[in-house]
Amino acid sequence: MQHRFRGPPTAVIVVVVAVIQVAGSAFASSRQPGHVPLDPLALALLLLGPAALAFRRRAPLVMLPVAAGATAAYLAMGYAWGPVVLSVALALILTAAAGKRAAAWLGAAAGILALFLAAARSGDETAFVRAFAGSSWLAILVLIGEGVRFRGERLAERRRQEAAAEQAARDEYRLALARDIHDVVAHSLSLINVRASVALHLGEKDPAQFRPALETIKAASRESLAEVRQLLGVLREDAPLSPTSRPSLDRVPELVDNARRAGLEVRLQAGPGTEHVPAAVQETAYRIIQEALTNVVRHSGARTAQVSIHAAKGELLVTIDDDGAGAGTLPEGNGITGMRERVAALGGRLGLGPAPSGTGWRVRAVLPLPARAGQEPG
Repeated sequence: MQHRFRGPPTAVIVVVVAVIQVAGSAFASSRQPGHVPLDPLALALLLLGPAALAFRRRAPLVMLPVAAGATAAYLAMGYAWGPVVLSVALALILTAAAGKRAAAWLGAAAGILALFLAAARSGDETAFVRAFAGSSWLAILVLIGEGVRFRGERLAERRRQEAAAEQAARDEYRLALARDIHDVVAHSLSLINVRASVALHLGEKDPAQFRPALETIKAASRESLAEVRQLLGVLREDAPLSPTSRPSLDRVPELVDNARRAGLEVRLQAGPGTEHVPAAVQETAYRIIQEALTNVVRHSGARTAQVSIHAAKGELLVTIDDDGAGAGTLPEGNGITGMRERVAALGGRLGLGPAPSGTGWRVRAVLPLPARAGQEPG
C-alpha cells in the first residue's frame, strides 16, 4: 500500500519556493546582463512552477510535468539562470515520496536526456561535465524522495502495528472482565437459587431452618453485589483491577463454605508450596475452583466434592472431583470456555472428564509456576 508523504503544509511550500524563485531570479538577472530581462511572462513562469507543487497530494502526476514545463520554457526563452530549477527539484522529490516511482524516474530520465542534448548542441566539452553533474543530481533527488517514501511507510506500518496491539490489549482486557463478571454472577446466583429452593422447602417442613437459609442468601447476594460493583467501576474508569482486589488462594475456603451452604459436602486439601504462587496464577486457580463448584452445585447432582491444591515440580495442580453425573454430552458453556481461556493464557493445561474412581467428574488444571514456587515440595 502506498502512503503519501505528509510534510510541511502545501501552502507554505508553494509560497516559500515562489519567493525564492522570483527573488533569486531577479537578483541573478541583474548580475547577468547578457540574458533576456525579466518580464511578466518570466514572472508567470517563475510562479507556475511553485504553483504546480500545490497538486502534490491531490494530483501528484500533474505536479512534475507542469513544473518541468515551466522551467524548460523559462530557460528556452533565454532568461537569466537562477533558482528556477528549485520547483523541479522539489517536484521530483515529492513525486517519488508520493509513491509515483515510475513518473519520478521517467521525469529524471527526461531531464538527463535534455541535459546531454543541450551539451551536444553547445559543442563545449565542459558542458558534458555539467550535464553529468546535473544528471547525478536528478538521480539523487529521486532517491531522496524514495527514502522519504520508505520512511513514511515504515512510520505508518509502525503506527498500524501499535494501534493493532492496543486494540488487541483492549479486547483481551474486555474478555478478562467478561470472564470475571460471568464467574462472579454465575457462582453467586447459583448459590442463591439453591438456597432459595431449600428455603421454600424448609419454610413448610422445618421452619427453624428457614432463617439460616435466608441469611445465607443475603450473604451471597451481598458478596456478589460488591464484586459486581467493583467490576463495573473498573469498566467506568477504564482502569485495571488493583492487586488487592484480585481473588487469591486465601479466599478458596470461602468458596468451599458457600458450596457447603448450598448442600454440597466439600473437602479441601491445600498442600505446601503455594505461598509463592504469583497473583495471576492464584486468580486463575480461584476462578477455576469457583466455576467448577458452581457447575457441581447447578448441574451434576453430586453430594460430595473434593478440592485439591498442590505445587510441585514448577506447576500448580488444581483438582476438583465430585461424585455427580458430570458434564456428559452437554455442550460447553461460557464458564468452561472461560476456564480454558484462563489456563491457556498462562500456558497451562486443563482436563475435563470422568474421575479416576470411575464415578463422578474431574476438573484438573495444571498451571506453570516460577522456579521458586516449583521447588517447594508437593
